Amino acid sequence: MGIKSFQGSRKQQQNTAQPIALKVKDYMTTNLITFRPDQSVQEVVESLIKYKISGGPVVNEKQELVGIISEGDCLKQLSESRYYNMPLEHDNVEKRMARNVETIDGNMDVFDAANKFLNSKRRRFPIVEKGKLVGQISQKDILKAALQLKGVNWNSKTKG
Repeated sequence: MGIKSFQGSRKQQQNTAQPIALKVKDYMTTNLITFRPDQSVQEVVESLIKYKISGGPVVNEKQELVGIISEGDCLKQLSESRYYNMPLEHDNVEKRMARNVETIDGNMDVFDAANKFLNSKRRRFPIVEKGKLVGQISQKDILKAALQLKGVNWNSKTKG
């Protein structure tokens, strides 16, 4: 004789919730602090401190992405200026920014974006459409999206 279930008969659970496709463009930041290539590194440092950010995109006059500048880029410049006894205000963003900027498509699923973050060790990715910077997605934005999904897709009936 086989083992009987002590739970009684089970009703077939119908999954009426449709999986929600969360796109990067739904969670990206569009109100960005941007920098210009001709801006001084000192101005960038002041902005990073003022706005409590760790870096930002560098755009030209057409709002096209040309690079990214980070705290690390600024620290490197500070260190070198101190070592060579060079004034900080004589260096500009164009000399210090990272030029080969990896971007993310705004239509990418947030979980695919999460994997891209894990594989690249980056903290932020710009989003470009038709050659223009339209936003930026950060790791924190992906975490916010995941929290929204929890109640919908992650078996919320059995978890508190």
